Amino acid sequence: MNKFKINRRGLMKSAAAGATILAAPYVLRSSARAAGAVNVWTYTNFIPDDFKKEFEKETGIEVNIRLVDDQGKQFNLLAAEAPNPTVDILTVAGHRFLQFVDSELLAPLDTGRLKNWGTINPVFSESDWSTVKGHKWGTPILSGCECLAYNTEMVPEAETRSWDVMFDPKYEGQTAYTIQDMMSIVMLYKGYDGNMVAYLDDPNKAAEIVNEARDFLIKHKGQVRKYYDSGAEVQQMFINQDITMACAWNGPIAKLITDGFPVDMTIPKEGTYGFVYTYSIANNAPNADNAYKLIDALLASPEIGAAMTKASGFISTFKGADQYLTDLEKKASSFTEEELEGLKFFRAEANKMKYDLVDPAVEEVKAA
Repeated sequence: MNKFKINRRGLMKSAAAGATILAAPYVLRSSARAAGAVNVWTYTNFIPDDFKKEFEKETGIEVNIRLVDDQGKQFNLLAAEAPNPTVDILTVAGHRFLQFVDSELLAPLDTGRLKNWGTINPVFSESDWSTVKGHKWGTPILSGCECLAYNTEMVPEAETRSWDVMFDPKYEGQTAYTIQDMMSIVMLYKGYDGNMVAYLDDPNKAAEIVNEARDFLIKHKGQVRKYYDSGAEVQQMFINQDITMACAWNGPIAKLITDGFPVDMTIPKEGTYGFVYTYSIANNAPNADNAYKLIDALLASPEIGAAMTKASGFISTFKGADQYLTDLEKKASSFTEEELEGLKFFRAEANKMKYDLVDPAVEEVKAA
């Protein structure tokens, strides 16, 4: 499948149109093990429509898509079907691998069967989150992260190279963030492991670090215009010019950029946290061979990665995908190699300890 071809004009036209892609879910056939099929659970716009048509035409393999909108629901559905799932490929966020793996719902990924594995930027494919219990469990396709978003007419770009700017007194009352997200950022900003995996054997140290981050946010509480709850809320604050900067997920900010608002985003030098959506193969998948063929075809060209970005708004994991984006699309959905060097990924191993500490700290910041 490394020779897989796709009509460039049709693919990019489809990606630009956006609204025509996956307008409605395809219905999985009752005969999940029928020859010439591959069954995929994924999010809206994660498989470009023209790519799907070209793949089906060239291979004779029918791609049946069932749209999902929640990781927890997907886990519960797959667990209910085990050990004989109807799905072949499902879209799992990397920091959720452990839950799926421990429940024996995924098959270890054989990257040797993917001739185009090298299309993926190693920042995504070889990071610490990607290997669990000695195996890889998914193919990175799209990524999102917490970024420093700022009004380009009010904040000089040179000041956004560090998270320091969020705590600069001259921007008092002009920032916004979700406290729980910012707790991880502050821990990273201060040189600690915001995932808390490094402190699994030292819960006292973990508590000290969370308390330090809590106290730092309380000290700088005057900087904050509002602790927001949703992407739509931070978008509206930027539109109304209630804030000049925010710690925000890149998706809502990308929408502002493509809509023409004077907003940009960056990953500061201290780094940030993100997640990666992967295409994983179900344990005992009914059409595993076809699953590998579909994934390898998706990896065949950075142009396909660009189409996925245009359609979904998430960052492509493919090397060279940005060369197929307009300047505005690049600004909205990609980061420089230098910025990506600071991207770390959420991991789940220490989540119970972390959030047993962070959740009360969040309430203490609110109450201070």
